[in-house]
Amino acid sequence: MTQKIHTQVLNNGLVLLAEEMDWLESAAFALLVPAGAALEAASQAGLGHLTCEMVERGAGERDSRQIITDLENLGADTSSTCSNTHTSFGGAMPAESLEAVLSIYADVVQRPHLPEDQLEDARLGCLQDVRALEDDLSQKLLLELRQRFYADPHGRSALGTVESLTALTHRDVQRFFQTVYQPRGAIISVAGKIDWPRVRQLVEKLLGNWQPTTPEVTRELPPPRGYRHLLVDSSQTHIGLGYEGLPYADQDYFQLRGAVGVLADGMSSRLFTEVREKRGLAYTVFAMCHSLKDRGGVFAYAGTTAERAQETLDVLSAELRKLPQGITAEELGRLKGKIKRSLILQQESSPSRAGSIAFDWYFLGRVRPMAELSKIIDELTVESINDWLKKHPPGEFTVVTLGREPLIMPV
Repeated sequence: MTQKIHTQVLNNGLVLLAEEMDWLESAAFALLVPAGAALEAASQAGLGHLTCEMVERGAGERDSRQIITDLENLGADTSSTCSNTHTSFGGAMPAESLEAVLSIYADVVQRPHLPEDQLEDARLGCLQDVRALEDDLSQKLLLELRQRFYADPHGRSALGTVESLTALTHRDVQRFFQTVYQPRGAIISVAGKIDWPRVRQLVEKLLGNWQPTTPEVTRELPPPRGYRHLLVDSSQTHIGLGYEGLPYADQDYFQLRGAVGVLADGMSSRLFTEVREKRGLAYTVFAMCHSLKDRGGVFAYAGTTAERAQETLDVLSAELRKLPQGITAEELGRLKGKIKRSLILQQESSPSRAGSIAFDWYFLGRVRPMAELSKIIDELTVESINDWLKKHPPGEFTVVTLGREPLIMPV
C-alpha cells in the first residue's frame, strides 16, 4: 500500500503534515506547540502545565463549557498534555468533524481567554497531578532518573512541585502564553479520511496569521549522573538505571533499538526471563530507548522488595553488561515479528499515524514512510547488532533508587 503523505511549511514557520487513509471513516490530529517545561524559568516549575490547563478554559467565542459541549457534539475524543519539549493537543473524531474541531483548537492556541477567576481551579488540577505522583512511586523514580541523566532543562518534569505551583500568578500564565505559544517550531498533523487540498486551505486560514515570537534561551546545566537514593518508608524498592544511548535521528539508532528490544520487549525477553521468571526478583522489569532531539539514553527499571533490592540491581546491571556478548537469531526473529505487528496496527489507526508523523518531523525533519521503516527493521541482522554492541558497550550507569535503604552501585 502506497502512503499518501503531504507536507506544507507555512510562512510563519508552522509545519502541516497529513496522511490520507481513505479506507477509514475517522480522522485525527496532533498539534504540538513548542511550549514545554524546558522553556520555564527554573523557579517556575509547572508553569507550562498550568498554562495548558488554562488555555482550554475558553477561547475565541466559546467559554470553557461551550468548548466541552461542542467537542462532545462533534464526537471528538480529545486530550492535552505538557511535556518537557511541547504542549500537545490531539484527538480523534468522525472525519466530517475534523474541520470544526481544528477551528476550536486554532482558537485555543491563539486566542485563549485565560480567565483569572478560573486560575485556582486550574492550579488545583495541577496540584492533584503532583500529589498523585506520591502514590505512583515508579513514575516518581523514573522522573528523577531522567532529571539526573539529562539535567536541567532537558530532564525537567513538566509537573512542577507543590511549592512552585502555589507561587505562580495569573500574570505568569499570561506571560508564558505570550512568549512561547507560537508557530515557529510548532507542528500540526492530521491523518485519516481527509481531503488534502481542503485541509491545507483550512489550516492556512486558521493558523496562517499566527505570529511567531522569540522565547528566551534557557541555560543548560551539566547532568549530575552517578547515584542517588530517595528515602521512602516502603516495603518495596524501586530501581532505575540509565546509560548513554542514541537519538532517534542517529543512523545507528535501530542497532541499539534492536539490542534493547532483545533485552526487554515481551515475555520472552532476557530481563523478563532472567530477573522475573528464573529468579523471581521483581514484579516489574523493563528497559527502553529514550530520545531527545540531539541525545538519547537507555533506561531500565525494576520494582522489587526491600529484601531483594540489592540482588535485583546487581542482576539488572549484569544483564545490561552482558549485551556486548551478542544476541541470537531466535531473539532477533521474535523482536522483528513484534515490531512488524506494531507497524501493521499503526496503519489501521488515524490517531497513531497523526502522532507518528508529527514525531518523525520533530526528530528527523521529515516523515519516514512505513515502507522505509519496515526496510530498516528487515535489514537488521544478528551480525550488524552484535558488531555495534562490541564497539559501543553500555557505559557508566546512572542509578536512582527509592525505598528504605540505599543500595551499593554496581561496578
